[in-house]
Amino acid sequence: MTVSRVSATRVALAGGIALSSVVLLSGTAFAHVSVQPQGEAAKGGYATVNIKVPNERDNASTVKLEVNFPLDHPLASVMPEPISGWKAEVTKSKLSKPLELHGKKINEAVSKVTWTADGSKIGPGQFQQFPLSLGQLPEDTDELVLKAIQTYDNKEVVRWIEEQKEGAEEPQNPAPVLKLSAASADHHGGAAPSASAGTDEKAGHDDKAAGHEETASASSATDTTARVLGVVGILVGVAGVAFGVLAGRRRSA
Repeated sequence: MTVSRVSATRVALAGGIALSSVVLLSGTAFAHVSVQPQGEAAKGGYATVNIKVPNERDNASTVKLEVNFPLDHPLASVMPEPISGWKAEVTKSKLSKPLELHGKKINEAVSKVTWTADGSKIGPGQFQQFPLSLGQLPEDTDELVLKAIQTYDNKEVVRWIEEQKEGAEEPQNPAPVLKLSAASADHHGGAAPSASAGTDEKAGHDDKAAGHEETASASSATDTTARVLGVVGILVGVAGVAFGVLAGRRRSA
């Protein structure tokens, strides 16, 4: 093999490796199931969150999602927002230690919410957000780990249950984590309603709606950026391969 052919082969190999790396990174960088609060999720308060579920497969659709809630930091109230084409089921479990909320003892808490496709699905290249109202958030932890299980219509099951260890690399299938902010007077326990409660509540709903739109827009922009980077990487890789082959032919000639 001549020197020119060896050089051409090396260039082509480098281009192929670059192409493969870009394709792999663009396909997995934003493919995790995650939880995103709408606004603030303060300790001792209530919050609305979105469970974001991207479809990772090119030949299958997501038809079921199960999100598990930790019973060592129980939530007395977990309410899913109705979503067209999906059926939500809330499962409660007995607590070993009763939970006290607003002066009442609660012996059970939500342990799982399951969404099952009912005329809809998450297809390739798509994602779906599943809104939840949570409360009262615990005061004795900085985060809630919400382990999720994603099921596809080809019977494949992906378990997003691996917890992040301090100082370690991100696991392959990380569990969604809801970060809790410090408790504040506005979010702790809930104050007695005032004469302006109706106006404040309306303003809160408007803020939540705006936050939901911004979250969706940001998520869409992030996914679009990843795809654009993937396409650019493919073009760069192909150009490198073509250049290497052409250079080898010219030197051989």
